[in-house]
Amino acid sequence: MKHNVIISPVDMKERAELGIRAGDTVRVWQKIEEKGKTRLQAFEGLVLARKHGNEPGGTFTVRKVSSGIGVEKIFPLYAPTIDKIEIVKRAKVRRAKLYFIRDKVARDLKRVLRRTTLVGIATKGAAELEEERKRAEEEEKRRQEEEAKRQEEEAQQEDTNQREEKDGKDEAADAETKESLEEGEQPGEGGGTEDASDEQSKDNKESSDDGGEADKKE
Repeated sequence: MKHNVIISPVDMKERAELGIRAGDTVRVWQKIEEKGKTRLQAFEGLVLARKHGNEPGGTFTVRKVSSGIGVEKIFPLYAPTIDKIEIVKRAKVRRAKLYFIRDKVARDLKRVLRRTTLVGIATKGAAELEEERKRAEEEEKRRQEEEAKRQEEEAQQEDTNQREEKDGKDEAADAETKESLEEGEQPGEGGGTEDASDEQSKDNKESSDDGGEADKKE
């Protein structure tokens, strides 16, 4: 007499008929409870091994690579937390356990790393940061000194220019004064000539007056 013992609320016959074997690519939908709510989360990867067949304690191992990191999960075949199992692809393999995939991935990773270029990028330590800070302070101090020196030179140059401009103005003023004085002396000389002519005319008049008086006496 055959007894059907129910050990899981899921359809065990349907799960057993899936025939999951190593080399299959499966998508397992898990039930995740968060804050009183249930959501489904998919985990898709390669089946590395089946253990204990279709027995109540049967399990299968699924491996996937997420962000360059290999992730493996062992699922009980009849777990009630699994909503459904989908077989995406089937592959013909010659081994029952595909654990060599782990080493193969590592070898491929090493091969990829051999083709990479070392760049030497790293974070900076406290000593390096302190050295950079001191170097920046020295550069800032040097820059301020150069700026002060440049401003001093500009001020000296400006003073020199102002002094030269002032000297030029004084020379121009002296030249104008000298010219005006020379122009003022020329009219004075002309006036002296006029005075001489006046004196001569006066002498002529006096002589004429003397001549007239002499005629009267005669």
